[in-house]
Amino acid sequence: MARESLIAREAKRVRLVAKYADVRKTLKAEGKWDELDKLPRNSSKKRLHNRCKLTGRPKGYMRRFGLCRVKFRDMALEGKLPGVTKASW
Repeated sequence: MARESLIAREAKRVRLVAKYADVRKTLKAEGKWDELDKLPRNSSKKRLHNRCKLTGRPKGYMRRFGLCRVKFRDMALEGKLPGVTKASW
């Protein structure tokens, strides 16, 4: 499990991106780069990093499910993910 501080930091970034999204869009369209530089750094969408919704693990993330590979496998084997079956050939 990831440290609580890292999960909280990422949640803060998500909130800042949502808060400043329209402001950043208008400033970019108008070409006001000096005013854009004065906004918080964490309000940029580029600074977001995908994390597992259950554990906060940053690596092995599967976008379609919002889970890391470890939790995906556990939930798939338990039958908690609809439409996911183990491959056999």
